[in-house]
Amino acid sequence: MGVVERAFTVVDTEDLLEYPFDENTRLDSHHFMAWEHGRWLNSSMRAKGTAECRALYFDLICISMEQTPVGTLPDDLDELAFHLRIDSAHFKALCRMDYGPLHKWQSCQTKGGARRLYHPHVLLMVTDAISRKHDNQAKNDAANKAKRLQRLRTTLASYNAALAEEDGAVLWIEDWLSERCSGYRTSVWIEQALGAWSAHTMQLNRTRSAF
Repeated sequence: MGVVERAFTVVDTEDLLEYPFDENTRLDSHHFMAWEHGRWLNSSMRAKGTAECRALYFDLICISMEQTPVGTLPDDLDELAFHLRIDSAHFKALCRMDYGPLHKWQSCQTKGGARRLYHPHVLLMVTDAISRKHDNQAKNDAANKAKRLQRLRTTLASYNAALAEEDGAVLWIEDWLSERCSGYRTSVWIEQALGAWSAHTMQLNRTRSAF
């Protein structure tokens, strides 16, 4: 929206987009953002905005990455001026320009019912960053589980070498331990897991023999 007052007109909350991420979604571990420089270089904001407005526009995008929910801004010009460390009256005057600092920022409603500002392209950036965060977490989790399984195999081999070679048994014991043991897997825990596996296989054998 070219003139920021349009973004601050009274709008029924039922007509506002509900921002898809809540206050618990963070990008604290990400110290960078994926900036599409080609898209920026060819944008109308860069072509028609003043140097000051372009600088503040970029600052606001960076500020939104530290806000809650991530990627949004306060729906208050005075507060935004404070974040930008500039005079509030001057900021409001800049926002009245067609290509002011809040170009294309729009009102939205958070999952908690608060009114905030969001930018469609910033939302895409946040969505992509969160997707990559989840992908990295999944890869790390898979790598960590593989390491735990290898350690468990080595430990089980000292009790029962044949059992340590059975993938199904190792996975079952790993799941049993993960559900119950949150700390160091002592010999007591390993022996309890082996006992549980033995009871489990005995129950399976009884079930099979019943048919």
